[in-house]
Amino acid sequence: MLWLNLKNSPAKLPQELEGLYTNEEYQRSLAYKKAVGHFSLFTGTLSFVVTLMLIVTGGFAVVAEWVNGQVNHPIGQTMVFFAVLMLANNVLTLPFQLYSTFVIEERFGFNKITPKTFIIDKVKGYILGGVLGGALGFAFLYLIAQMQQQFWVYFWVVIAVFMVFMNMFYTSLIMPLFNKFTPLEEGELRTSIEQYCQKVNFPLNNLFVIDGSRRSTKANAFFSGMGAKKKVVLYDTLIQNHSTQELVAVLAHEVGHYKKKHIPVSMLISVLQIGLVLCILSWFLFNPALSQALGASSLNIGLNLLAFGFLYSPISMITSLFMNIFSRKNEYEADAYACTTYNGKALASALKKLSSDNLSNLTPHPAYVFFHYSHPPLLARLKAMQETDEYNI
Repeated sequence: MLWLNLKNSPAKLPQELEGLYTNEEYQRSLAYKKAVGHFSLFTGTLSFVVTLMLIVTGGFAVVAEWVNGQVNHPIGQTMVFFAVLMLANNVLTLPFQLYSTFVIEERFGFNKITPKTFIIDKVKGYILGGVLGGALGFAFLYLIAQMQQQFWVYFWVVIAVFMVFMNMFYTSLIMPLFNKFTPLEEGELRTSIEQYCQKVNFPLNNLFVIDGSRRSTKANAFFSGMGAKKKVVLYDTLIQNHSTQELVAVLAHEVGHYKKKHIPVSMLISVLQIGLVLCILSWFLFNPALSQALGASSLNIGLNLLAFGFLYSPISMITSLFMNIFSRKNEYEADAYACTTYNGKALASALKKLSSDNLSNLTPHPAYVFFHYSHPPLLARLKAMQETDEYNI
């Protein structure tokens, strides 16, 4: 599928794209698309080959048996097993991460992160992942030990609570470990945003700017949280490159997600999806045949979890497909909301600039979009917006 998308690259700027990119910018976007695509194809293939070799040779079972010889407690055995696998994965993928950041992203003028910040981010990520992942992993394995096949119901509740908590506090507790958030200063932009929010009755209590320029020139904006904890966050790179009208239009799009209740509905769907995964997992977890298929002589919970991950991939692809369809629908609705409540032309202009500045792929293959895109391609969004009656406000 990725190869099909890479091949869908007209050498000349298509007529319907004239005015979005200069021909030079279009050629740069093609070069970026090919560099990222070929690199992704290489790393994905390598990952598949290594995983297949470990399955065929029983490598995962060798690691599990070694861990069992070092750790006596069953919960500790499974946690250490996955800790070893994740550590090995991080060591093996680190050179590719460095190449992606300091070679590909650097070549196209996106990278702003320094080696020092890269290392600090990695260390923080490892610590954070160890604390949160370790806590959830222990809860998961403890419930398995206590509740056996009924564990999934209890852990489903744990995960649901965790997801709500993270949605409410992620930008308050987690992201500040990596980025600096500052309230948007007084001025024309803040005044325009506040006037718009008053017009649409959107309670704007937390409007922040994030220092995205420390790591990349790419721009973005997002909405997170619920209730009094909801925040609208604009990247400083977004503010630097867009007019006040364009920025308010981008914010109007984010408000559209809130007004259309996309965030709580998406979270509910995700919780239900996780419940389905856990329920299916409970049918497989205590089956010794899965452990034996990976080279073990008897039941091993860690190996069964790993085997389930492999077996669940086709179902995961289907659920991801439906989530992407749902997400693209939400994006169209948020665009329409921004058009009807603010200014469609300003939003279109902002999207064009974002696409140009980020060297976005303007000609993705429709099949690749269908399976992998959570946002509609630029041309599809512009066409849908132009069909909105209030587009020319």
